[in-house]
Amino acid sequence: MCAWWMSVWQAKRGFTLLEVLVALAVLAVALAAAMRMAALATDTAGQVRLRVLANWVAENQLVTLRNGVWPSVGRRNGEAQQAGVTLGWEEVVSGTPNPNFRRVQVRVYDPAQPDYAWAEVVAFLPSQR
Repeated sequence: MCAWWMSVWQAKRGFTLLEVLVALAVLAVALAAAMRMAALATDTAGQVRLRVLANWVAENQLVTLRNGVWPSVGRRNGEAQQAGVTLGWEEVVSGTPNPNFRRVQVRVYDPAQPDYAWAEVVAFLPSQR
């Protein structure tokens, strides 16, 4: 009886073809999900980089206004480069109830998609009297 049990055990040592195919299918689904997550993480990192660069452009525009002549009311457009990326900016200067302050809104966008703002900063600048 012991010899018969050993022969049965040796016959069942490997996997069947069906078991191997099921394991490969599960592995393929898991790897596809992992690749999708890696692609989303890479895309998100690129968007975060653009948002940081756009914020820098907006802050630079505000610093330029703070250190220069008091801005007149109106709208101006331009482009700036940050880390090799060209971004467009739009600056809207408006009055406030207090004549010694101006409201400045700087909006930064990709020139290829001007309707979508990557960053928007609002500040109030005092007159430099």
